[in-house]
Amino acid sequence: MSDQEKYDQIFESNRKWIEKNKVDNPELFELLAAEQHPDFLYIGCSDSRVHPNQVMGLKPGEVFIHRNIANMVNSIDLSALSVINYGVEYLKVRYIIICGHYGCGGIQAAMQNLDYGILNPWLRSIRDVYRLHQKELNAIEDMEARYRRFVEINTYEQCRNVLKMAEVQKSYYKNGYPKVAGWVFDIEDARLHDLHFDFEGELAKIKEIYDITGKVE
Repeated sequence: MSDQEKYDQIFESNRKWIEKNKVDNPELFELLAAEQHPDFLYIGCSDSRVHPNQVMGLKPGEVFIHRNIANMVNSIDLSALSVINYGVEYLKVRYIIICGHYGCGGIQAAMQNLDYGILNPWLRSIRDVYRLHQKELNAIEDMEARYRRFVEINTYEQCRNVLKMAEVQKSYYKNGYPKVAGWVFDIEDARLHDLHFDFEGELAKIKEIYDITGKVE
């Protein structure tokens, strides 16, 4: 099949999908047309093998999604920050979920001393996480185990980064939400693993430096 045929096939597949759902799942179109009121904001990796709605078993309108390389949340990424702001201020999401995945190419690239051109600044943010946890990670001799552990640590650190945001803190103190959670998806068996991010504990830890709501005790 040529590239053009692959492209054209998407529209044919879309047509067949619509016709099938008109018979098997007609309420789907009502869901698609309805105003969204998701309880979850999902921030994950752009990897083509991970599809948030399928993984979470949620319908259209139930999860607000942002994706980038290695599920990063850093203070200069206006795209991610805007998504979080919209999710918190306007959609009133109850949970912000950072979801990494084993087998992440971005994490693997950050573990290598190679020049990736325009990707270098992005990878630097991931490498900064490695630097913070270098002692623990370097002590893991098996490289695959170290790789998997770095995926978990990076996900946990991005949860911490979400906690540093003013709108997240203000909404939580006022409304009791959103809470932040960290997950890792295993692409080999399609299971989600809860990292049990200590939301309350981590929020208390960052208060002295990152609290900007006037609630430092």
